[in-house]
Amino acid sequence: MEGCQVRVEKADLEAKLSEIQGLVDETTQSARGAVVVAVAVILAIALFFLLGKRRGKKGSARVEVYRLG
Repeated sequence: MEGCQVRVEKADLEAKLSEIQGLVDETTQSARGAVVVAVAVILAIALFFLLGKRRGKKGSARVEVYRLG
């Protein structure tokens, strides 16, 4: 394409930039949803871990073994 000049007009740039902005907005929305789900899962796991740890301490009996002899 040597010697062929292409004119880029302001309207072309604005149209392409608005198309890109739309794609960025869609990607942001989908990523935001995934982040919310990930945070909820992490909080649930932490809660179950802490509740299980507490229950384990509460229900366990301590047995001491002495060595005789």
